[in-house]
Amino acid sequence: MSVYLLATLDTKGDEADFVRRQLASQGVAVTLVDVGCLGKPAVEADISREQVYSAAGADLAEVQHRGDRGHAVTTAAAGAAAILSHAIFSDDTAAGKVSGILGLGGSAGSTIASAAMRVLPIGVPKLLVSTLASGQVRHYVGDKDILMLNAVVDISGINRISRAILTNAAAAMAGMVRAREAQQSAAFDAATTDRPLVAATMFGVTTPCVEAARRILADAGYEVIVFHATGSGGAAMESLIREGLFDGVLDITTTELADELVGGVLTAGPNRLTAAAEKGVPQVVSVGATDMVNFHAPDTIGKQFAERKFYQHNASVTLMRTTADECKQIGDEVGRKLAASQGPTVVFLPTKGVSAIDARGQPFDDPSARKALFAAIRGALGEAGAADRVEVVELDQHINDEAFAEAMARRLLAMLRVR
Repeated sequence: MSVYLLATLDTKGDEADFVRRQLASQGVAVTLVDVGCLGKPAVEADISREQVYSAAGADLAEVQHRGDRGHAVTTAAAGAAAILSHAIFSDDTAAGKVSGILGLGGSAGSTIASAAMRVLPIGVPKLLVSTLASGQVRHYVGDKDILMLNAVVDISGINRISRAILTNAAAAMAGMVRAREAQQSAAFDAATTDRPLVAATMFGVTTPCVEAARRILADAGYEVIVFHATGSGGAAMESLIREGLFDGVLDITTTELADELVGGVLTAGPNRLTAAAEKGVPQVVSVGATDMVNFHAPDTIGKQFAERKFYQHNASVTLMRTTADECKQIGDEVGRKLAASQGPTVVFLPTKGVSAIDARGQPFDDPSARKALFAAIRGALGEAGAADRVEVVELDQHINDEAFAEAMARRLLAMLRVR
């Protein structure tokens, strides 16, 4: 087992060697991977840049001759990801198993190292020391458990600041590796101590519903893992469903579909609400918080939305009410995606409101928008010929009513028991 240390050794060689020596001093084995391209490596790697580019199906000399930095970075990222994937998933003992991955870099190095990190399972320690860690990092982290450490100064030489940062990075990685090894060596039988898993989605405005449903499922012997539907949360859930982690899905809060459609900041991408359908995992779905699109502070919202209805959730989060037409489009999307389900699927619709602020007397109460949403779901299922396979349960309740939560939880339990 070894920590894979990724860096461009032509520009970050001395710094990578410093981290390698720090890890070695703590008894951690290191495999140094050179993901550079143009200059001469400052130190010798365990996995050369030639091997990295070859893993991506490219020839290093040809990439160097092309002289396209963007192409080189993209190719190195693919090669690094392939090498890490082989190392952790292959039965080839010569590949070397991965105890963790640590990357150093600016924009190029962060792109390459994070691509390799994202192919590894959740739980494998992943630490990226980056000069970009204090900004928007979602495109580096994706839906994986990547820890980013702000380099503060450029990774260029060992000085009083970089020395402290890199020493801490090595110590953090060593600690994570040792903790994971201790956990893996603990004597327990996962088959008898771990409960079957259910994924659920939650937003602040659907919390009472999810919490009530979670308690029922937990009492029935299931472990419920709740994802915050903030874009990255929904994407992470979809990824883990595809990996086969979950026995069932309680997708109460599908709000990310609204952000994807309208252009909000919390989209989970076009593949939201597809994994359970494709894998045949039993799912109970609702339309929680589809009454809203998420933006940051008011002065960040585009002028095209100037005449819309807004609600200030807090200083940095502004919610915009979805219109009846947008709700129709969201409903079409929900129905179309659920129609492709390969497993048991039921969608629950609450006629009295889909969020805490979509209720009688609340700012986003809009019965016509809800009707458009519900009708579009039924229509899309009917057009796809799935109305007999995907049941629609419409209840004269609010989504946060305890009875609504109980109905969904009980239905999912029944589907899981049949399965």
